[in-house]
Amino acid sequence: MDHSVGQVAGFAGVTVRTLHHYDGIGLLSPSGRSHAGHRRYDDGDLDRLQQILFYRELGFPLEEIAVLLDDPDADPQDHLRRQHALLSGRIAELQKMAAAVETAMEARKMGINLTPEEKFEVFGAKDPEEHVEEAERRWGGTATYAESQRRVARYTKDDWKRMQAEVAAWGEAYIAVMEAGEPAGSEAAMELAEAHRLHISTWFYECTYGIHRGLGEMYVCDPQFRAYYESIRPGLAEHLRDAIDANAERRA
Repeated sequence: MDHSVGQVAGFAGVTVRTLHHYDGIGLLSPSGRSHAGHRRYDDGDLDRLQQILFYRELGFPLEEIAVLLDDPDADPQDHLRRQHALLSGRIAELQKMAAAVETAMEARKMGINLTPEEKFEVFGAKDPEEHVEEAERRWGGTATYAESQRRVARYTKDDWKRMQAEVAAWGEAYIAVMEAGEPAGSEAAMELAEAHRLHISTWFYECTYGIHRGLGEMYVCDPQFRAYYESIRPGLAEHLRDAIDANAERRA
């Protein structure tokens, strides 16, 4: 069975214009055309659109999504596992926030005054403004972000392919190190931590050892980053964080 562009837009909750755009950039080209030349989408096209929308929801740029989905060596199941891990991290955070809202609603309804600690427990112990200040102090603030945006804006599809190939090769190498039982402070693990830092410096912004250590901590503490690294291999987030620290120490 195939479907018109209007039907697909209705299924997916996107606009016809969006589907035309995806077709125009080669991200989602319909498998068929009607006798009148209108786009017709089959079930395989709908599966690809679902993958695109999952990745878009997770914040991936369209160019990177194209590279991920067009990788001939990628298993569709791998895409689902990665997306599940990232979405699970986000869901956990949203469920925590929703529970806090429900608690506040119930307390207000029953005339109960929550303690200050109960009101703000969901946000953690750290002032978000202090976190921003710390990020600016440690990672260069908006200058680092601006540099990353400047570089990414000029990348072509081939650039994204090369980047993804590097990431995939690095992930396989790190899995091998962990499966061999190498500790985070081993030469092999530290070399991969250094390769990770150089990858960031090459593609995004100058990643100093101080910035890298901050990122390593974030990979463990931030649910989405943690879910991503854990989707590569369970335990990788902490192992990488420790390898980053060890690598920074030896090069200090």
